[in-house]
Amino acid sequence: MERASRRWIVVLLASGAAVFLAALFVVVPRERSARESGAPVTRDDPADRYADASACANCHAKIARTYALTGMARSFARLGSGRSRLGTAGRLDHKASDRQYTMLQRDGRFYQRRQEIGFDGTEANVLEVEAHYVIGSGNHAQTYLHRNTDGRLFEMPVTWYSRQERPETGAGAGYWAMSPGYDKSAHQDFRRLINQDCMSCHNGYPRALVTDDGNGPVFPGALPEGIDCQRCHGPGQAHIDAAQAEDVEGARRTIANPGRFDRERQLEACMQCHLESTSGPLPFRIRRYEHAPFSYMPGKPLSDYFIHFDHAPGTGREDKFEIAGAAYRLRKSACFQRSDMTCLTCHDPHDIPRGAEAVQRYVAICQSCHGGAHRSGMPPSPDVRRSASCLDCHMPRRRTEDAIHVAMTDHYIQRRRPDRDLLAPRTEPESYEYRGEVALYYPPQLASTPENELYLALAQVQQGANLAGGIPRLERAIQQYRPARPDIYHELARAYAKTSNLASVIRWCEEALTRDRTFVPALKELGGAALKLGRLDDAARSLEKAVALGRNDGYALADLGNVYLQQGRVDQAEQALRRALTIDGDLPQANNTLGLAALKRGDQAQAEASFRAALRVQPDLAEAQNNLATLLAGRRAYREAAYHFEKAIRSDPAYVDAHHSYGLVLALMESYPRAVTELETAVRLAPDRAPARLDLADVLARLGRVDEARREYTAAIRLDPANQEARAGLAALPR
Repeated sequence: MERASRRWIVVLLASGAAVFLAALFVVVPRERSARESGAPVTRDDPADRYADASACANCHAKIARTYALTGMARSFARLGSGRSRLGTAGRLDHKASDRQYTMLQRDGRFYQRRQEIGFDGTEANVLEVEAHYVIGSGNHAQTYLHRNTDGRLFEMPVTWYSRQERPETGAGAGYWAMSPGYDKSAHQDFRRLINQDCMSCHNGYPRALVTDDGNGPVFPGALPEGIDCQRCHGPGQAHIDAAQAEDVEGARRTIANPGRFDRERQLEACMQCHLESTSGPLPFRIRRYEHAPFSYMPGKPLSDYFIHFDHAPGTGREDKFEIAGAAYRLRKSACFQRSDMTCLTCHDPHDIPRGAEAVQRYVAICQSCHGGAHRSGMPPSPDVRRSASCLDCHMPRRRTEDAIHVAMTDHYIQRRRPDRDLLAPRTEPESYEYRGEVALYYPPQLASTPENELYLALAQVQQGANLAGGIPRLERAIQQYRPARPDIYHELARAYAKTSNLASVIRWCEEALTRDRTFVPALKELGGAALKLGRLDDAARSLEKAVALGRNDGYALADLGNVYLQQGRVDQAEQALRRALTIDGDLPQANNTLGLAALKRGDQAQAEASFRAALRVQPDLAEAQNNLATLLAGRRAYREAAYHFEKAIRSDPAYVDAHHSYGLVLALMESYPRAVTELETAVRLAPDRAPARLDLADVLARLGRVDEARREYTAAIRLDPANQEARAGLAALPR
């Protein structure tokens, strides 16, 4: 079988390998909605209507003093500003992703450092990132944020949790663990963008205009530090101006007072952030297109700005308990449904008690309605401790499902405490994927208007929950109502992209562009679909238009560079990719494609450097792992190549080319049984690929498994009748 060994080497050394590699990477539109992909981000109300929140203390000193101690006031802070402390040094080995994180201080600054163990046992993919902000009050946790020089914010992968979340750590101690959403094998590491929704619920509204060139929201200038008075009382500059002019009536008239709202408006002031039905993909709410981020004002109907959604009844998600759902859980309670209570019934947002004082206050509120409960003073059952309060049984602390290191009070007031360990450790699932109907949650009913029908249909498909039922529903609504905005047509195109119906992607992107020829998200989606169909010229034209309109869109430039490369326009590809990396030097896909361009030019050193640059930012980028492995195999560095093929397969178990190439490398290393396993996987995943069957047949023949080899040679010939290698292999088998 020396012929087979020589052919395996030729395949891996072939000068045309760069062409093969380039075909591995196609444009994959990122999961960002139209309004987060190049559409401008703004606020309905001029920034000058919002005041510097520190001015409130001039007249409201006592309230300002007590409010400053609350979790809301401490929800966001610049590191080292006096509102936050530098992080504590430490180390975390994250086995699920096979990465190690070190938290360290240096010269009065705080950093998180990530590293992996490379194939030779040395550190690999080292990345050190400075923290600039902290999000979270520290009552439960504090997560760190990095701010790029361009003003974008990124979440960091390791969070500091307070001792109360894991009491066994000891008195006064907190501990490091992965940030929510990160405690799994595939996570976003240092690449998770802070978007408008994150900022709008964790902080005061930004004063400066927020923009997005397609790379993510840019938060310029100084940021507010903490949720300020204006999130509940509305923009305050007119109120301050009137007060300074001693216009008492004007001052009263120009500020909102939730205490004077009717029940629904008062609840909605809290529910703007605490009505999250789920943090998993659903969506839990959709912002109406006519309203920009950071535009909701208390006192206005929340449903004028947002429509909230939930899992459909009967899907097993009725008792979900998640971190931002206090109001969602409260609304399930009989106490809520049979009274006029609001959040303010129990909570004074200006002064939140803690510890024994808090328990005493909340028990008194319970007893104001339930004074006759447990008159004997004894708990209802012997397994409940004598010191238990109303809260321990009816509003117990539970560990949240989406932030598994956090335990919070359950605001669903239940008659009986659930009969299980509510604080038992949890494991974060690899995915929160939901497939089923997306149900309207709040408001409970919507008027039957064209606009509302479109939103109800959009909710089914926006995050892929109900594509089978949602796509035809959204398409019917669009055809019936013919909305003027391009966004909704693009959303339908994105839904079709999830089903790989590329013809429909193109159709609905073109419909979006008939409404607005400058709508960049549709141009980018159109380019991606055209590329997947092999229509390279069409893909280039669409992406060129997108780049011309959004000259600082690094993602569009990276995608255009990929198209140019597949057209054989290597110089133009490199120009586009280097422009993308000038805008954002950490774009993994741009570095990966730049490596492919270098291979086209025969520059293996540059190709290797680019692939490794991609992996330094995103170690689980399967394409870059596979490309680097193939390059290494081409120069006979088989052991190192095998290491990177394994990494590619770990990141993407269905990666056919990685399984196939890894099988060849194992065969060249004379590890034939393992080679068979990988090649059989490649054949199972792609049964119509003749080359994989041919290579599997060669290895089976080497092992003396003649009947199996004959079957695979025969299958390869059936798929490719002109394949002389397969015919020669079949003829060489012993009879």
